[in-house]
Amino acid sequence: MKKLLRIGAMLFLAAALAGCTTTRDAGKEDSDNKNNENSKKNEKVLRLNNGNEPTSFDPPVGFDSVSWQALNNIMEGLTRLDENHMPQPATAAKWEVSDDGKTYTFYIRESAKWSNGEPVTAGDFEFAWKRLLDPKTASPAAFLAYFIEGAEDFYNGEGSKDNIQVKAVNDQTLVVTLTSPQAYFLSVIANPCFFPIHQKTAENNPQWYAEAETFVANGPFKLTEWVHDSHFIMEKNDQYWDVDQVKLDKIHWGMIDETNTEYQMFQRGELDTAAIPPDLSEQILAEGKAGFEEQAGIYFYRFNVNMEPFQNRKIRKAFAMAINQQQIVDYVTKSKEKAAHAFVSYGFQEPSGKEFRDVGGDLVVFDAEEAKALLKKGMKEEGYTELPEMILTYNTSEAHKKIAETLQEMINTALDVDIKLANMEWNVFTDEQKALKLQLSRGTFLADYADPINFLENFQTGHTMNRTGWSNATYDQLIREAKKEGNEAKRFQIMHEAEKILFEDMPIFPVHFYNQTYLQHEKVKGIIRHPVGYIELKWADIDV
Repeated sequence: MKKLLRIGAMLFLAAALAGCTTTRDAGKEDSDNKNNENSKKNEKVLRLNNGNEPTSFDPPVGFDSVSWQALNNIMEGLTRLDENHMPQPATAAKWEVSDDGKTYTFYIRESAKWSNGEPVTAGDFEFAWKRLLDPKTASPAAFLAYFIEGAEDFYNGEGSKDNIQVKAVNDQTLVVTLTSPQAYFLSVIANPCFFPIHQKTAENNPQWYAEAETFVANGPFKLTEWVHDSHFIMEKNDQYWDVDQVKLDKIHWGMIDETNTEYQMFQRGELDTAAIPPDLSEQILAEGKAGFEEQAGIYFYRFNVNMEPFQNRKIRKAFAMAINQQQIVDYVTKSKEKAAHAFVSYGFQEPSGKEFRDVGGDLVVFDAEEAKALLKKGMKEEGYTELPEMILTYNTSEAHKKIAETLQEMINTALDVDIKLANMEWNVFTDEQKALKLQLSRGTFLADYADPINFLENFQTGHTMNRTGWSNATYDQLIREAKKEGNEAKRFQIMHEAEKILFEDMPIFPVHFYNQTYLQHEKVKGIIRHPVGYIELKWADIDV
């Protein structure tokens, strides 16, 4: 009996002790849970919309805003644009320029690290820049590096990679020699195609950029999650040399291609910024609820000059002159854009102090009567009694659809011509356009650096951004001359001559110049939207 009592007492004591232990652990778990909840509540998470799946996070390949907007924040070049849109030291702590303005010596920060903890070296830049120019990479942005001595020859198969004048003297020193002095060089190398690449990672895994798990970053943020066609997440990069300046803990990027859906999510607090739906833009802008920033870029359409009936210049001009750009910005987009009557946007000052666009003037204007006359002449030249079937293609978006429908109606009204509409998802659309399989298709250009030549070089023969099949030897020669000309007044004169030729042949027609109108919650601060360049989140903050 006593034995049973002792066993009972021991079981009771064990249970009591177990109960005490459980109570202590439970209290600790509750405390930990509360701390985790508080930590999550205090976490600074910015929620943005990327619109579509990135084309590629490979720096020289993702040559579009759905790739480079995000890439600009997980990677960093030698320079970075500041809040005044000027290039400042970034991965390079400093640089020296030769007396003739052609040779730059960059000194890489010793504190610059990759997200895997390894140092960023001058060799990583040499590797990346030469890879940008390698024809095997097939980078649509390779032309941006042609001002480097030996670059264009190598890309065209006429020179050796070793002759490209980008040399890592040692781990901290990179020497670059240009074909001629370039006033905008320090700005253009802030562009994502000039970002370094961790050479060891790229050589061991050629698809390193395709998944969050293998992505190696050197920017303010690192890629930690990527669910394709759904969302991706960036987190503060604790290896970044200037991490103390980074205030956000995390950035969540959605992929919503409908502006109305994006706006509704913003209204529900599911997004911190949003584009403005065209149907609501007039009201929202009138109420003063929108942010407004300048942007150097243009919304336009490309003719495929290799496909009927747009092989004929007069027919192309007829379609271009049937478009009333002012009505589109007044009644369709309604976001205070400027109607475009040429290709180079506003925002570029001539040596005289005048605006480039004002000096160049309007190169195409709406004129229904002249459009009809040109169409008649063009059809006679081609022996057409009626035009072949025509399809106007745009990438899927409610905003693009509204503009396409307006163009369809304008063409029908002015020319008595029926044209069909087709839409495609972004990646399919760009592939088809690059392959010259689209007859008449939407185009967008956002300036890569702050000079008019960046707009005009797009239509050189064979250029990756041309996508029209158009070729003009005189135009090509003028672009080459402008790129080498040291006299600024003469250089601007050459660029005006080139733009006139572009509109004499009319392989494109303009719709409107871009601006940046957006909605943003008051709790969000410090996002920089460059007029030339990509969104900057290094200094962004959010009240929690």
